[in-house]
Amino acid sequence: MFNATLLRLAGAGVLALIGALALGPAVIPLMRRLKFGQTIRAEMSAHHQAKAGTPTMGGVIFAIPAILATLIFAPRTGDALPRLIIALVLTVGHGLVGFADDYIKVVLKRSLGLRARDKLLAQVFLAAVLGYGAVEVLGLGTAVTLPYLDVSIELGKPLYYVLVLFIVWGTANAVNFADGLDGLLGGLSVITFTFYGLFVALALGQTDLAVLSIALVGGCLGFLYYNHYPARIFMGDVGSFTLGGALAALAVLTKTEFLLVVVGGVYVIEVISVILQVASFRLTGKRIFRMAPLHHHFELLGWSEWQVLLLFWGVSLVLTVLGWLALPGMLGGR
Repeated sequence: MFNATLLRLAGAGVLALIGALALGPAVIPLMRRLKFGQTIRAEMSAHHQAKAGTPTMGGVIFAIPAILATLIFAPRTGDALPRLIIALVLTVGHGLVGFADDYIKVVLKRSLGLRARDKLLAQVFLAAVLGYGAVEVLGLGTAVTLPYLDVSIELGKPLYYVLVLFIVWGTANAVNFADGLDGLLGGLSVITFTFYGLFVALALGQTDLAVLSIALVGGCLGFLYYNHYPARIFMGDVGSFTLGGALAALAVLTKTEFLLVVVGGVYVIEVISVILQVASFRLTGKRIFRMAPLHHHFELLGWSEWQVLLLFWGVSLVLTVLGWLALPGMLGGR
């Protein structure tokens, strides 16, 4: 049984990796011909300005192979099928939201992209699918466990559904904020999804979610071949929202809602930097950082992209270890 599980995981990861590597040479020239190029903000550094026009919407390079690999290798017995459907609805649904946002910004040349109201409505629907699926279909309950304290708190359905909405909305947008440097989000995703696939989903016997996680790891590794500095293509919202939706689904379906705050701490830090920057400027007229999200602050301090990447990836690895230390108390009772 264990060998069969390993074969599923290896198959999904390798297929997604090869698929991403194979799609790159087709997608990148296509995006160039269609002139789906990235617009760079005027306040960014001079070397960042040189990236203007680099093709975007490259998230399809890893998203399509990862989803196909998941459909091929994920088991469908018992609770696995409804759990997999719910996770894929969140993943694909967010990918479509990101695709619409990219299309409006890049193709229709409307800089604000998808209206915030429309984006929120889509995420409310997806959060409802996730919350209802977790509670009513899978019977996972409405209690949450606090990391390290090993305390379980019963929220009840209304509060829990609000929490799920916050997780879906917050995770998708936080992951999106982390997509700002060549290879940054791809590398962070490899770390985060490896943790959720091997140390959470697999430990719970949820091979279906482990397959999805490792397929995304393989896809992101393949995408990094084209996205590492200097990037030949950017991920775009279609990629970052796909990853954010999948991560939110994993946190809720494995009942590690608050552990995500620890393991995904880099995403949280990026969001907090934006909130602090906006609040400070509106209240005092002054900025705390040279630019937000935080990775751009280091860039404008003169750090090279590789220095910023190594810092953020290193912090992510440390936070993942801290999350791993909390797992015995969170998963021990299941």
